[in-house]
Amino acid sequence: MKATYRVLTPQDLDNGEITSQTFALEVLTGLSENPKRLQSKYFYDDEGSRLFQQIMALPEYYLTRCERDILTQRRQDIAGHIAAQPFLLVELGAGDGQKTRILIDHFLHRRLSFTYVPVDISEGAMQTLTTTLSREFPQLDADGVVAEYFDGLKWLSAQTDHRKLVLFLGSNIGNFNRPQAKHFLRSLWNSLNDGDIVLIGFDLKKDIDLMLKAYNDSRGITAAFNFNLLKRINRELGGDFDIGKFRFYASYDVFSGAIESYLVSLEAQTVPIKSIGQSFRFKPWEPIHMEYSYKFLPSDIEELAQETGYTILQHLTDPQGYFSDSIWRVNKT
Repeated sequence: MKATYRVLTPQDLDNGEITSQTFALEVLTGLSENPKRLQSKYFYDDEGSRLFQQIMALPEYYLTRCERDILTQRRQDIAGHIAAQPFLLVELGAGDGQKTRILIDHFLHRRLSFTYVPVDISEGAMQTLTTTLSREFPQLDADGVVAEYFDGLKWLSAQTDHRKLVLFLGSNIGNFNRPQAKHFLRSLWNSLNDGDIVLIGFDLKKDIDLMLKAYNDSRGITAAFNFNLLKRINRELGGDFDIGKFRFYASYDVFSGAIESYLVSLEAQTVPIKSIGQSFRFKPWEPIHMEYSYKFLPSDIEELAQETGYTILQHLTDPQGYFSDSIWRVNKT
């Protein structure tokens, strides 16, 4: 077998959406607000995906190591929740699939009947992933989808009613504030069937300095990852951001429990964006809010599951207690 992928088109989705227009509109909305903001989902073009792979390999970025340890040590527990019948292993925001390959290898050795369906917005990342899978797991049945999360799930649900194990790894859930997280999780619930399984990564609250180091790495890769969104606006929307006139800054808000990332204007400046037909003024030291990375207590995880229609089956935590992969069942009865 060979790993393949499909790029979903507006015709596949039956919604006529044009991604570039949506991007432009959301940039217009975000930069017109006070304070200014950009949506972190737009980090992940091909270059952004490449930079994020570098972030995950950084010594300061404990999240990847902790989650890899959980998946390695507890893969048998994960398989036990889904192994009784054929299923789809669906990964939202697959990237290079490095951690998921731990599960794929285990599932194949146990001769489980499954198809791996990585979903990612970056076609470049999907090309790399499917090439790697074809080389490492020639017996694997893999059908990738290049699309936004829910577009991919909506399309997939129209193709099959197979039971699903959905992976949402890396504490991506932390990019949403509490109302947004509830909206995302309920939308995911609506996209799935009763009895489907969801495995979600949560970065747990811990020593503040340890968390800050993960987002202020010594090599500046996280800063480059954020700056790439301004470069993307320049490339795709005709923006004129001068990257040298901004600096990256990340801090921890003890009230909200989130690492908050910003790009801060170093001087008064005006930035035109051609495709939007507007220019945006910045005051000295004015920030653009780039990303939330919320951290969680176990009680937060319990409340989110209860409020959005899931039953918690198991919490899997690394030995240091830094990270949790929580296994939930969709409950619709």
